[in-house]
Amino acid sequence: MQAITRTEFDFPGQTGKYTGKVRDVYSIDNKYLVMIATDRISAFDVVLPKGIPYKGQVLNQIAAKFLDSTSDIVPNWKIASPDPMVTVGYKCDPLPVEMIVRAYLTGSSWRSYKDGARDICGVPVPEGMKEHQKFDNPILTPTTKAEIGGHDQDISREEIISQGLVSEEDYIKLEEYSMALFQRGTQMAAERGLILVDTKYEFGKIGDKIYLIDEIHTPDSSRYFYAEPYQELFAKGEAQKQLSKEFVREWLMANGFQGKEGQNVPEMTDEVVASISERYIELYESITGTSFQKAPYGNDIYERIDANIRNMLARL
Repeated sequence: MQAITRTEFDFPGQTGKYTGKVRDVYSIDNKYLVMIATDRISAFDVVLPKGIPYKGQVLNQIAAKFLDSTSDIVPNWKIASPDPMVTVGYKCDPLPVEMIVRAYLTGSSWRSYKDGARDICGVPVPEGMKEHQKFDNPILTPTTKAEIGGHDQDISREEIISQGLVSEEDYIKLEEYSMALFQRGTQMAAERGLILVDTKYEFGKIGDKIYLIDEIHTPDSSRYFYAEPYQELFAKGEAQKQLSKEFVREWLMANGFQGKEGQNVPEMTDEVVASISERYIELYESITGTSFQKAPYGNDIYERIDANIRNMLARL
């Protein structure tokens, strides 16, 4: 099956195109965005050589679900999802920070803690904590939004405001929105027997109004644990059962690749690609609680996407 790894559309009113690691984003009349979630997959800041069938649909539909279910908390950029792989929405001026909310000491925060850090992005962390331990309350650890090809950098609330990246008034709103979104995501995850461990949110503005942009609560932007075995595994000091794309990173590391200079991506056989695709579908069904309906793949898939987008743009 041929994954969708590249799009080259020319829509009415198109004023630009941005190609990210996973998404192709078309600007329309400098007012709207057409975001196509392709089947590209990245790890260690590297786009892997083969796409994963249905991955784009999985990410797009999870993000659409959570954008719809949190629109009462903060307005978001989404207008509609006219195709399983597409979201059309408002073009916002992105704010140059990512708001990362962490409920557990895991991942990069644990690695920093293990190396002696007791302060994460200006937030004090108590002594004596263990890997995967829950914080008393979720903490906010922002990062700068990297330029294309760069790495995000940890930054404190005070540095963001003093450097003028975001005004204090806006930053207070970002904090409030991020914590409320995380609380909603935590509740929805709990209903599915999951723990929302950490996630990131991005925001933008139209005029003076703040909007939630990009994707939320997908396995590419969030980490989930299975709730049922959490306490037992934590007590034993064992690895948690995770629901994220961590399994892709683990496969790469097991085959000698961590994105470092001189390393080569291991061969992605048809069997490997199929297994990753199946895992993404499993993620979808676990997170949403609904059965995944595979959109047709065939020679006319590009025509389908193009027609659905054009019909949507004609209604704007």
